[in-house]
Amino acid sequence: MTSRQIKLAAYLVGTGMHVASWRHPAAQADASIDIDFYKSLAQLAERGKFDMVFIADSLGINEASHPNILNRFEPITLITALAGATAKIGVVATASTSYIEPYNLARLLLSADQISKGRVGWNIVTTRDLSGNTARNFGREEHFDHTLRYKRAEEFVEVIRGLWDSWEEDAFIRDKASGRFFDRSKLHRLDHQGTFFSVQGPLNIGRSPQGYPVLVQAGSSESGQNFAASTAEVIFSIKYNLEDAQAFYRSFKGKAAAAGRSPDDVYILQGISPIIGGTEEEARQIQQQLDSLITDETAFGFLTDYFKGIDFSQATLETKSAELGLDRLPETKADYRKHQPVIARENPTLRELYSLLTGSRTHDGFVGPPEKIAATLETWFTQKAADGFMLMAPLLPDVLERFVEHVVPILQRKGLFRIDYERDTLRGHFGLPIPKNRYMASPAFPLKGR
Repeated sequence: MTSRQIKLAAYLVGTGMHVASWRHPAAQADASIDIDFYKSLAQLAERGKFDMVFIADSLGINEASHPNILNRFEPITLITALAGATAKIGVVATASTSYIEPYNLARLLLSADQISKGRVGWNIVTTRDLSGNTARNFGREEHFDHTLRYKRAEEFVEVIRGLWDSWEEDAFIRDKASGRFFDRSKLHRLDHQGTFFSVQGPLNIGRSPQGYPVLVQAGSSESGQNFAASTAEVIFSIKYNLEDAQAFYRSFKGKAAAAGRSPDDVYILQGISPIIGGTEEEARQIQQQLDSLITDETAFGFLTDYFKGIDFSQATLETKSAELGLDRLPETKADYRKHQPVIARENPTLRELYSLLTGSRTHDGFVGPPEKIAATLETWFTQKAADGFMLMAPLLPDVLERFVEHVVPILQRKGLFRIDYERDTLRGHFGLPIPKNRYMASPAFPLKGR
């Protein structure tokens, strides 16, 4: 058994990340709004000893949005239900710092963390307005610009952390004989006065067994990475080849060290969308079947909305991106800038480009039999491209089932992944320290999550 082991997360989104997954013959088309379906996915991931399941979110949609986000649950509500259906696995919800007050979100997340007995994580986002109507859903005319969003997010997180420290661990004495329900010296008001927020506190719920939720972040811009390097404990990234993943890994660990943190206390998970078959040929057939379900109307509707001003009228889904100049646009979208090097290097067809932009593109090393998938994971892990992986299954539950039943046992035999859970909290799974309450002289809990 190696001391360093792979961390695994399962990205749960209805029938899967592939934009046409809902059309697959084996798919449950209404899965995105079926709580029993989500419970079964979380239980399946727990059977595979995954560290956590992950729920993404968006606060606005339009006609070109991914089918699995058009009708879906609010994430904190969903992870609370999943916590009740599982016993060990972590449950992570996405929540925006741009469209809620810190007090409300601090209370929601810590409530879920208490209900789960310390298994909650918060995926911190500032929200990208991909739908074009997010701000107007909240009574604002304009979305916060990129720089302002991250400056606001820094203060937002600091306020939430302060509120989570409102009560020291042993504040509630509940002494019936004396009539003292709590020790007044161990209740603290935040009294925060900042640039964006004024919050007095205290929060009306105490700390959980893991102190407070694990902080997850996926910012890809420079400001997003700097924010994550000083704040987040688990980083979610998507790179499409080993070299890019290694470069990101080195860069981000360096940013964490420069921020005064131990790089070992920051875990980088690379997103993968494997296609798993009994043989290479079977896996390719599964991939081709999924891709064949993408309709021209859906794909061109999205691409026309995404690349405003580009004429797609004479193109087909097999047209190469470079033929339309999509590899060299003066595009300002952060999402495009993230993908532009891949588009320029690989010149994907419009079908492949659509999959890339909607998050369902699959790296060649992750298409094939279980042994190939496990070998690729081992290479990325041992060659410092990732500390673990976010399984963004193209088709659910099929790919998750195949991964749990066939890939996980290979990783376990190699000593790269746990045989069973050793801890009870999400912090415990990652070996992360329990955050010290700022008002205490010394922590009441052990330094590592239990």
